[in-house]
Formats: sequence, structure tokens, C-alpha cells
Amino acid sequence: MSFLPQLIFLIILSAAGFFLVKRVKFLRRNILLGKDEIRNDQPDKRWKTMLLVAFGQQKMFKRFIPAFLHFFVYIGFLVINLEVLEFVLDGIFGTHRLFAPYLGGAYLAAMNFFEFLAVMVLVSCVIFLIRRNVVKVPRFTKPEMKGWPAMDGNLILCIEIVLMMAILKMNAADQILASRGVGHYIVVGDLFFSGLLHPIFESMSTGFLIFVERAAWWFHIVGILAFAIYVTYSKHLHIFLAFPNTWYSNLKPKGEMENMPAVTNEVNMMLGIPTEAPADPPAEIGRFGAKDINDLSWINVMNAYSCTECGRCTSECPANLTGKKLSPRKIMMDVRDRAEEVGKSLDAGGKGLEDGKSLLGDYITKEELNACTSCNACVEACPVNIDPLAIILEMRRYVAMEESGTPAQWNAMFQNMETSFAPWKFSPQDRFNWAEKVKDEEIPD
Repeated sequence: MSFLPQLIFLIILSAAGFFLVKRVKFLRRNILLGKDEIRNDQPDKRWKTMLLVAFGQQKMFKRFIPAFLHFFVYIGFLVINLEVLEFVLDGIFGTHRLFAPYLGGAYLAAMNFFEFLAVMVLVSCVIFLIRRNVVKVPRFTKPEMKGWPAMDGNLILCIEIVLMMAILKMNAADQILASRGVGHYIVVGDLFFSGLLHPIFESMSTGFLIFVERAAWWFHIVGILAFAIYVTYSKHLHIFLAFPNTWYSNLKPKGEMENMPAVTNEVNMMLGIPTEAPADPPAEIGRFGAKDINDLSWINVMNAYSCTECGRCTSECPANLTGKKLSPRKIMMDVRDRAEEVGKSLDAGGKGLEDGKSLLGDYITKEELNACTSCNACVEACPVNIDPLAIILEMRRYVAMEESGTPAQWNAMFQNMETSFAPWKFSPQDRFNWAEKVKDEEIPD
């Protein structure tokens, strides 16, 4: 028996592993460009959140039709990979349907289930293509989805369709060859979905069927390996990052803003409230808010890489719905694009973060930031618990505290709150007088 196919397979598998590990290291370094943040409290609640939201797809079902279709794609991805394990072992050891002799009837049941999922994945992907390109669902036609993002979404759907078709064709040719008693092919029983293709293949010669079966096998396994690498360049990276992303979800009540420790300590000192000095005081004064990705936390950057680009956040954003330029999805895409740009610059020996660009200005404008109402609709809508608002607030802090660049109306409001404890320019005593006056006035019948 020739060992050439095994050798070729091992070379392809090793090459795929090399490029995948290299890309994972690149992504990890980019994510860690963000500041350190510890978020490991309430582990029981974090496990529950991850299992319900990432594994259980809980938030997807707020929109039933896409959730129903996505469910089959997701389950298909998880379950069909068990068959891919058999493909890999067959490729390494030069065997064919390695598990069949050991599982017996259970193998036939598993194969029929795999084929059912393959068909459902195929149907779901076709419907998703129609929704994107024929129906043109509004959230897929926003400005930030032009060019590569739209192509990426269509390309991944087409790849999944072709891979599922390869499985069905391979199984159909395989079982016809087994029924003819050819070589090492094993009769596993009646496979319903690939069996529907038998009339197409039965008239073909044995030699051609062997070619079809082997070509489909190689296409599928090489396609899966290439897909694994491609995913790390695509929005579909959320397949893997959804799990750590939901683990590190912000468990605090929606709308609660994080105080800046440096500002809090200063205010406490002004009020005479005892404060504890940090154990390791910073060598230099830190920046207020965020101007670039290194001012955000690593969790913020991981959020950006976890973005599915589904647009649910933007479709729920009141600012976007009223025609403002703000799109929470674009915010996340911009953070990811900036991280990619800095990472590639560092790998090429370039200036990295010192390239004269920044997230604020070159990617995200003040107009976008100022349009945010801080309503948390985007956070609530995200199916994997991404938090665009945290990034927006940090960048607005920089504009307000480092650049004094907020609109004049905002500055007047801030000043009134500092001096009068309210957005309006009159003293607290006047407010109490007004309240007393209203209370004492006789209400007409």
C-alpha cells in the first residue's frame, strides 16, 4: 500500500497547523495591546452566562427566524466536526471509515444524523444568502458593510454550502462502491440523504466513482483545514471567541458607569475623605479615557475580535435609527481594524502605535461618539455580550478630559452640575424654593 497519500496529508495538516498557530499568536498579541483588566469575579455566574449565551445561543432567539436557521449551522459545525475527526485519523493512518467496525449500527445512525445536519446547514446558508443579497435585510446594507465585510459574509456561506455538498457526494459514491464490493469500501447501511443522489452516480464507472469519492474526501478535509485558518481572518472568529467573550461579560447592572480611580481619589482628597495610595504608583500620569487601542482594556479589544457583524446592535441603536452616523457595529469593526493595522506594523518592524494614527480621528469621529445616548440598547442586543458602549464612553472621556473637545452645550451642563449639582444654572436653594412654591400653589379644579 502506498504511503504517499498519508505523507501528503501529514504535510497539509502540519502546514495548516503552523499557519493556524502563527495567526493565533498574532491575534493574542493584538488583543493584549489593550490595558490589563481583571474580571474573574462571580465564576458561577460567568459559567452560567457562557453556557446560556455562547453555547445555548440564548440571545439569538430574540429574532426567531434567523436564530432557527443559525441554530442548525451552529449545531452542524459542532457535530459534523466529529466526522472530521474520523477524516483526520483516516488520513493519518491510511484507513477508511475507521470508526465503522467498532460502532456498528450506531455508526449508521450517526451518519444519517450528520447528513441531516449537513442538509440543514446547506438549506440555512442558501436562505442566508437570499436574505443578504435578494431580500437585502436593512442591517446588512449599512455603509460599514460595503466591500470586504459583505464579500466575507457571502464567501463563508458559499464555502459552507460547497463543503456540505462534498460530504453528500462523497457518501453517495462511497456506498455505491461498497455495494459493488470494491476494495476497502465498507457497507454501512442506508444513508437517506446521500442515497437520494444514487440515481445520478449508479451509471458511472467504478474508476470514475473512486475518483469522485477521493476528490470529495480530499476537498472536504483540505477545505475544513483552510476554513479553520480563514475563520481567524473573518468575522466568523466569533465561533471560537464567543466563549471567552461571554465569560468576561460585564456582570454589573446595565447603565452603571465605571469611575476612574485617579479622579475618584482626587475628589475624595478634596472632600477630606481618607484614600489609600496605590501599592505601585504609576511612573507617569496615565491618560484619561481612550485615544487609541492601547488605552482600551484587552477585554474591549477581544470584544472587537468577537464581533459577528450581525448588525443587531446597530438595528437597535436609537441614534442610528434617527439618521445619526453612529453605528455600534462600526465602532467594533474600527477597533478590530486598528488592532490589525498596529499588529501588522509591529510584525513588519514598523512604528506600531507610533505611526501617527489613532483610533480617535482616523477611524472613529467625535460626531459618532457624541451621537450615543448611553442607552445600552446595543449591549442588550448583542448575541455574544459585546459592549460597544464601554469603548464609546472611554473615548468620550478622552475628548472631554484631555482635549476639552465636547460641544459647548455639554460643557455648560458639566459646569452647572459641578457648581449647582444639576444641569440647570440656578442654585440648589432656588430649586427648593421652586418646589415649595409649586407645592403651595392651589391647583385649579
